[in-house]
Amino acid sequence: MRIRAVLLAAALIALHATPASAANLLANPGFESGLSGWTCPSGAQAVSSPVHGGTRALQATPQGSDLARCQQVVTVRPSTTYQLSAWVQGGYVFLGATGTGGTDPQTWGSPGASWAQLRTSFTTGAATTSVTIHLNGWYGQGAYLADDVVLDGPGGTPDTQAPTVPGNLSVGGATSSSLALTWSAATDNVGVARYEVSRDGGAPVAVTGTSHQATGLTAATTYRFRVRACDAAGNCSAYGPEASGTTTSGGGGGGGLPKRVLVGYLHASFANGSGYIRMSEVPNEWDVINLAFGEPTSVTSGDIRFRQCPAAECPNVEPEADFVAAIRAKQAQGKKVLISIGGQNGQVQLTTAAARDKFVESVAAIIDRYGLDGLDIDFEGHSLYLNPGDTNLAAPTTPVIVNLISALKSLKSRYGAGFTLTMAPETFFVQLGYQFYGPGPNGAADSRSASYLPVIHAMRDDLTLLHVQDYNSGPIKGLDDQYHTMGGHDFHVAMTDMLLAGFPIMGNAGNVFPPLRQDQVAIGLPASPNAGNGFTTVAEVQKAFDCLAKGTNCGTYRPRGVYPNLRGLMTWSINWDRYNGHEFSRSHRAYLNGLS
Repeated sequence: MRIRAVLLAAALIALHATPASAANLLANPGFESGLSGWTCPSGAQAVSSPVHGGTRALQATPQGSDLARCQQVVTVRPSTTYQLSAWVQGGYVFLGATGTGGTDPQTWGSPGASWAQLRTSFTTGAATTSVTIHLNGWYGQGAYLADDVVLDGPGGTPDTQAPTVPGNLSVGGATSSSLALTWSAATDNVGVARYEVSRDGGAPVAVTGTSHQATGLTAATTYRFRVRACDAAGNCSAYGPEASGTTTSGGGGGGGLPKRVLVGYLHASFANGSGYIRMSEVPNEWDVINLAFGEPTSVTSGDIRFRQCPAAECPNVEPEADFVAAIRAKQAQGKKVLISIGGQNGQVQLTTAAARDKFVESVAAIIDRYGLDGLDIDFEGHSLYLNPGDTNLAAPTTPVIVNLISALKSLKSRYGAGFTLTMAPETFFVQLGYQFYGPGPNGAADSRSASYLPVIHAMRDDLTLLHVQDYNSGPIKGLDDQYHTMGGHDFHVAMTDMLLAGFPIMGNAGNVFPPLRQDQVAIGLPASPNAGNGFTTVAEVQKAFDCLAKGTNCGTYRPRGVYPNLRGLMTWSINWDRYNGHEFSRSHRAYLNGLS
């Protein structure tokens, strides 16, 4: 458990001589007429100094999740090669094209205060009649400048005809948190580029194909949907007739827990200065007890082993028979006892199908041996990462992600509806996704950034609890586009709000992490100042919970909603709580019991 930083690599783009152009298809390419012809964010402007050519240049500054993208739609010819270039200044400047019908190009540079030319090219698809040319900066960087943008190649005839309205919308496949949509394909004179799905009259979500899985929904709730079709030139049909569907009740697995839960990790396999606690001595305040930790025989083996703490390290460790008997006694009281896999030292990379299968086999053996209720995933370090190009939340391709999802689904299928599944990622692996996702568009970001998101998303219908570690964290940007720092109530409110409101990954409205159910989310905290960086006092924790669950006692950050069914609190650890006089469990159990 450690603070991580996302690293960006810097590179200078070499200067190039300007070639002769057959044609420049861009309107106002040198910004001599201000921003005419370009669509830019507020704050962008045409400045008179510095300029590369003429009397004006574009200047724009990224703000929060907005990369300060200026773009222009240009008509082109199908199956034709085009050259794209621009002169730029700034820390990080990107030039690219989208909707090309092939591989959309993007190049970038970090020229600083000197003018440098970015150059790339692309070939349009057989049905492509328009492309979008764009310039933008990067998160947290200063203003960038651009001038003398050139799209060199033959022009085309504008596409002004919208697709037909998609029909036969059907909503089914209901679970407690999702609905499945299908519809008939639309037609277009050039081709349908995407469909847009609107839920309950809200902002549309762009999808490809003629189906969509609406997730992050509330149990036993009716939702209305409508769909329209759009082409590459931005022409969209009218919305088709609405269709509705209703989610089922319940869900998540691991039933039998109270409305408000306390989750604690028990140092069952080691001692670290806080003292060993026998299972029979775990106080009644705890509803979920995570045995820490099951660890692999090697990073990529998938072979998970668990043993009780050795007597040489924990002189008061109980015999295994007593340990198992105490687990049964806790379960008889309605407690859930899980095996937690990973931790700081337990790196698990399921890089192969063989490792995946061994993971399922070995975890099941631990669950069966001790009669446990389920599994907690506490992967840290380098266990999870995203390969370059793996950007689709709903369809990951990186083997360590795909194999973990498959393994968890196998375990869920093996043990059925009563299987309890929890996860305890760090903020680096979840909320950081608002800014960074894997290695990023230029491959310079940390490949582990937000790499838990596709796992959480794939398992959301089977997930009992997600309790992100709101500690040992660097500053994280919230939905207010401000950075929040651990240790106070605002940090917990901002981080939890992101899980319950959902957020666009890397600011992309077409790639959104949908909200989780309120009953699936708990706040993760250190039990004492000894347990981890970011300790938060009892008063500040309860102030955060008041704000989230009741809409009162809020500080600077205002959540996007009120979440009366927020599930509870998690802590590292039961041992450190006892070391600190049981302050965490006793104070917060009384507080949670007092909530409606």
